[in-house]
Amino acid sequence: QVQLVESGGGLVQPGGSLRLSCAASGTIFRINVMGWYRQAPGKERELVAVITSDGSTNYEDSVKGRFTISRDNAKNTVSLQMNSLKPEDTAVYYCNANIEVSRWKYAHDYWGQGTQVTVSP
Repeated sequence: QVQLVESGGGLVQPGGSLRLSCAASGTIFRINVMGWYRQAPGKERELVAVITSDGSTNYEDSVKGRFTISRDNAKNTVSLQMNSLKPEDTAVYYCNANIEVSRWKYAHDYWGQGTQVTVSP
């Protein structure tokens, strides 16, 4: 079994910062792409940022220059540093990881339970 556990959400004022973290645990052979998605009320889940195993990153346009994704391959963790937060960043943020549980099985996507980020005065 593989689990992704997120932490770090909360309430912050506009212009403030938060750091989200996600740790993968369980039977893991290899983790490929890791990323963060978010879902605001009444909207579909959208990609925020992704990072490959060799550190290549990609960001949704609205967060470029404000958010930074990073990962620690030794600890199976991924983090999202969010600066200059805006009210429109308010959403539930989900960690995602593409994981192989053994060398003989295909990779699958796993999701965390979600953590609420609220940006409000």
